[in-house]
Amino acid sequence: MFNFDYYNPTHIMFGTERIKDLGTQLPENAKVLITYGGGSAKRFGTIDEVVQALGKREYIEFGGIEPNPHYDTLMKAVDIVKAEKIDYLIAVGGGSVIDGTKFIAAAVYFENDAWETWISNAPLKQVLPIGCVLTLPATGSEMNGTAVISNTALNAKLSHKHPLLFPRFAILDPRKSYTLPTKQLANGVVDAFVHVAEQYLTYPVYGKVQDRYAEGLMLTLIEEGHKALKEPENYDIRAAIMWSATQALNGLIGVGVPQDWASHRIGYYFTIHHGLDHAQTLAILLPAVLDVQRENKRLKLLQYAERVWQLTEGSEKERINSAITLTRQFFENMGLPTCLRAYGIPESAIEEAINYLKRFNLLPLGEHKDISVIEARKILSLSY
Repeated sequence: MFNFDYYNPTHIMFGTERIKDLGTQLPENAKVLITYGGGSAKRFGTIDEVVQALGKREYIEFGGIEPNPHYDTLMKAVDIVKAEKIDYLIAVGGGSVIDGTKFIAAAVYFENDAWETWISNAPLKQVLPIGCVLTLPATGSEMNGTAVISNTALNAKLSHKHPLLFPRFAILDPRKSYTLPTKQLANGVVDAFVHVAEQYLTYPVYGKVQDRYAEGLMLTLIEEGHKALKEPENYDIRAAIMWSATQALNGLIGVGVPQDWASHRIGYYFTIHHGLDHAQTLAILLPAVLDVQRENKRLKLLQYAERVWQLTEGSEKERINSAITLTRQFFENMGLPTCLRAYGIPESAIEEAINYLKRFNLLPLGEHKDISVIEARKILSLSY
C-alpha cells in the first residue's frame, strides 16, 4: 500500500427531514446564494424547505445551472455574489449543481482570467463556504474537493481539485431522489459504480481494506440498482444507493492505491461535443478500457471476477472475458447502451476524440500512464 494522507472535513447529515437542520450549520448573519439546476428542486418544494430552514437570513436564488455546468452561466452567479456580497453558498441538486457551486465559490476570489486559473489547477487561496442538499446521488461531489465544469465556447470540459473545495456540510435525504426520472437514477448508479471501478481495477498493492470496501460498494450498486428501477419510492433501496454514491468518491477507497480515470478523461469529449450524459460515456468506455488494458489489470480483473461476479470456473482469459461482459450487461440492464453507435455518434468522432485528448494534454492516461494515442484509439474503436 502506498503512503497517503486522508482528509475529509464534510459534515454529513443523512436521513429523512434533515433539511430542517440546515440552519444549524450556517452563521446567523450569513447572506446566502441558493443554487440549483433546471427547476425540479423548485417544482418539488426542496428550495422552499431550504428557505424555511434559513430562517431570517437573507438569501438570493440562482437557478439554471446545466448538466455539465457551463462556465458562462456560472460567471453570472459570480457577478451576483460579488455585487450582493454573498458569504455562503448552498447547492441544491446533483453533481453538476454542486460542481458549479464549487467553481463559483473559488472564482469569486480569482484575480486573473477565471477559466485559465481554473484549468491551470492553480492552488486556491480562499473560497466561499459551501453547503449541499443532495437530490441526485451519483458523483460524490457532495463529499469531495473536486469539480468539473464545461466551457462551451472552447468546447472544453476540465476539472479542478483542491482541499478548499470540500463542502462544509451535505444533507442527504434519500426521499429527495424519489422524483428522479428513471434515466437519471440509472445514470447515478452507473456513475457511482464506475467511480469505484476506476479506483479498484488497476493493480494490487495489498490495499485489502480499500479492495473489500470497493467490492462491497459495487455489489451494493449491482444489487440495489435494478431494485430501484422497480421500486422508485423504497426508502431503504434509495438510502443504500445514495450512501454508496457518496462513499464511491469521498476519497476513502482511493487512498494508498493506484487509480485509473481513463474512462472519465476520454468521455469528456463525448459530453461536450455530442451531448452524452456523463454516465453514458462511462458505460461506453469502461468495458473497452478493461478489455484493452486487460494484461496490465489482469490480477485485479481476476479478483473482480471472483469477488464481485462470483466467477471461479474456466481459464483466466474466460473469467476476465465474462467479468467484462457482465459489467457491460449490468450497464445495459440499467438502461445505458454501451456503444457509441447506439447514440447515433458517427465513427469519425473517434479521431475527433483523439484530437481532443491531444489538445488538452490529457494523454497519457491510466494508472501506469501507458494509454497513449495508440491505446486510446483501440479503446474508442472497441467502444464503437
